[in-house]
Formats: sequence, structure tokens, C-alpha cells
Amino acid sequence: MPPSAQLLAFLDIGGGEMMAIFLVVLLLFGGKKMPELARGLGKSIREFKKVTSGVEDQIKQAIDEVPEVVTKPVRQALAPISPVALPPPAATPPSLSHTPPPATPPPAIPPEPTP
Repeated sequence: MPPSAQLLAFLDIGGGEMMAIFLVVLLLFGGKKMPELARGLGKSIREFKKVTSGVEDQIKQAIDEVPEVVTKPVRQALAPISPVALPPPAATPPSLSHTPPPATPPPAIPPEPTP
């Protein structure tokens, strides 16, 4: 869709309404001022499009920069951390069956003397 059609669709202006606007402008400003007004309107529309595309570019750039802004501090914080060195494995694996030491019987309690 051409830009002029997009503008008309946005403003919801039909062909008859455009003719009425054209006639009012022609009556107000005359035939000599019409080309000058059309040039001014064209420049204004171009400037508006340029500004809106610049704003869109800035928004897209800001969205693209967010991951870098977030990940850079994380990388800097993790840089001084070094991996933990694990102790070397034992030469012989520990035994899986553990036998408890032999139990010692409790000391015998002497019988009480009877009176």
C-alpha cells in the first residue's frame, strides 16, 4: 500500500472528503499558494517520517543492547572465580564393608551383700 493510501486509511478519509478539503484550501489560499502549501506539506510529512524512523531505530538498538548490559556485569563478577581443585583419588579404594570393632562386655556388677 503506498504511503499516501496508508495515511488516508489512518485518517479514515475517503475520496469525496479529500475533494471537499481540496476545495476549501483552494478557496482559502487561492491557486497561486497551492503548490507552496503542497511542498510544505510534503516536507512536513518527510520530516515526520524521518523522526519516527529515528525513534524506531533507537528503540531497536536499546532492545538489542539489553543482553550486553545484563551479561557484562555477570561475566566480570565470575571472572576472578577459579574452579575448585579436587583432591587426587586415593590409591586404594576404601572398603565397602565396614566391620565394627569387637564389643567389650560391660564390667560385672558385684552382688550386694546380704545382712
